[in-house]
Amino acid sequence: MADDRHQFVPIGVVESPLTDRADAPLQGREGAPEATLVFDETVSEGLRDLQPGADVIVLTWLHQANRSVLSTRPRDDPKNPIQGVFSTRSPDRPNPIGLHRVNIVAIDGTRIRVRDLEAIDGTPVLDLKPALDPREL
Repeated sequence: MADDRHQFVPIGVVESPLTDRADAPLQGREGAPEATLVFDETVSEGLRDLQPGADVIVLTWLHQANRSVLSTRPRDDPKNPIQGVFSTRSPDRPNPIGLHRVNIVAIDGTRIRVRDLEAIDGTPVLDLKPALDPREL
């Protein structure tokens, strides 16, 4: 494997009432409160065509993840067999990139209110992409 290093520069941050990782739901549709994606002014032009009601994919850097984990029990359930992290959605993994399908509730400039985001307050946002129907992939 090459030893190339890549740098990711966050374009925003999550503002959420979720402040403790232990209190966050495992998936957004499991009771996550509404949250706000606060984007840097330098990317505001890229946000211009987003609309309330649209589903988008938010890529985050799960900054509190344990990057040394390679296997885990899905959903932290002792009844589940241990699996390699790449076959799970565990936040603990070598490159803890979060993938979140959310729905846009409201837009105010570079502040986008969303529902179904389980990321905690202060989580860096790396990118935002339209959510495609699986048939479009």
